[in-house]
Amino acid sequence: MGLFTSKNYIFLSVLLCVFSSCKKNSSATTSETSQRWFKGNLHTHSYWSDGDEFPEVILNWYKTNGYQFLALSDHNTLAEGDKWITVSEDSIYEQAFQAYLDTYGEEWVTYHIDSGRTQVKLKTYEEYRNKVESPGEFIVIRSEEITDRFEDKHIHMNATNIQNKIEPMGGNSVAEVLQNNLNQVLDQRKATGVPMIPHINHPNFYYSIDLEDMIALDGERFFEVYNGHPMVHNMGDSTHISTEEMWDLINISYLEKGKPLMYGLATDDSHSYHTIGEKWSNAGRGWVMVEADTLLPSALINSLEAGKFYSSTGVNLKKLQYKEGTLSIEVAPEENVDYKIVFVGCKKGQTTTEELKIVNGTSAEYALDDDIRFVRCKITSSKLQENPIEDLRYEMAWTQPILPVP
Repeated sequence: MGLFTSKNYIFLSVLLCVFSSCKKNSSATTSETSQRWFKGNLHTHSYWSDGDEFPEVILNWYKTNGYQFLALSDHNTLAEGDKWITVSEDSIYEQAFQAYLDTYGEEWVTYHIDSGRTQVKLKTYEEYRNKVESPGEFIVIRSEEITDRFEDKHIHMNATNIQNKIEPMGGNSVAEVLQNNLNQVLDQRKATGVPMIPHINHPNFYYSIDLEDMIALDGERFFEVYNGHPMVHNMGDSTHISTEEMWDLINISYLEKGKPLMYGLATDDSHSYHTIGEKWSNAGRGWVMVEADTLLPSALINSLEAGKFYSSTGVNLKKLQYKEGTLSIEVAPEENVDYKIVFVGCKKGQTTTEELKIVNGTSAEYALDDDIRFVRCKITSSKLQENPIEDLRYEMAWTQPILPVP
C-alpha cells in the first residue's frame, strides 16, 4: 500500500506515524517578532527522474504534513517540456495511478492506454507549482540535482532556486567535477541576480567524495550532514569517517584558509513513496527549520546563508539564540522523552573538535570566549525515530557552527 487512499488521498494514520508526522512541530523562538520558522526539505525526487510518484502527490504529502517549502530536485532536469511515464504493472502503482486520477480528475490528468499499459504525461514545474502552492503557507522551489560521475564515483550536487538547467560538466578528478558544477551554479546566480545555492549531496554515497575533495572547494557553503537515503553511509564505516566528523574537519580547514564556515543540512532524498522501511528512501526523515521574515525562496536562501537554521530528524527547538557571545538552546520537549544537549567545538591551536559541554535536560547555554574557534550544538533525544536508517535510531537536531563575537 502507498501513501494515499484511492478516493481522496486521505492520509493513512499508520503512515502518518511512520513518517513522523503524528506530532505537532514546535519551532524555536526568535529575537525579532517579524521572523518566523519555516520547515522544508531540499532534496526530493519524483517521476521526473527516479522517484516513484507524481510531483503534485508528493507536494501535497509534504504540505499536509507540516512543511512550508519543498525542493523537487530531480536528476539533471527542471521538469520542463513533455515527459510521459508508463505505469508499472505492479498493483501498487496501478492503484496509485487510479488514486491520482480519482483525486485530480480527467481534466487535469493526461493519459492513454497503449497495448494494455497506462502512459501518463507528467505535469511540469510551472503546472504542479501553480496547482499546489499557497502563498505564505507552502511554496515549491525550483531545483535540480546535478548528477555527474568521475570514473566509478557518484558526484551529486543540488542547486536550489536554479533558474536554468545546468548540464553536468565532468572533470579530471572528483574535486574538479565538484568545482566545475559548483561554478556553474554560482555563475548563474551572478548572471541572473537571483539568489540560489548549491549544496553537496551525500558525500559517503559509494564513498565517492572524501574530506580532501570537500576541503579543496571554493565557494561551497552547504553539504548534507544527514541524508535519509539508506545507501549514503552517514555514519561512515571502519575506514571512512562519518559526515558529522567530516563537517568539523572541513570547518577547521576552512577557518585556517580564511573561508566561510560550511553549514550542515538534513534532507530526505526521498524516492520511494509506496514501500516503507529502512531499506527504502522514504519521505519525512530529515529537514531544515529556517528562520526568515517571509516564505519566499530569496528570503529562505538569505537565511540559510546567514546560518539562521537548524537541521533535524525529529527534535524541535523552542529557543535557538546567539546573543552577547552566548549560544542558548531550549528544546520543545515531548512527554517522557529525555534530551542530551552537546556543545561541540574546536579550540584555538587544536586540529580536532571536542565535546565542550554536555547537559542532560531541555535547555542549555554556552558562552564563547577567545579560546574558541567555532561551536555548534547537537541535541539527541531518547525517542526512537519512527522510520530510521543505518544506526541513527534516535531523533536528533544540529545547529550551525558559529564564531565568537569579535
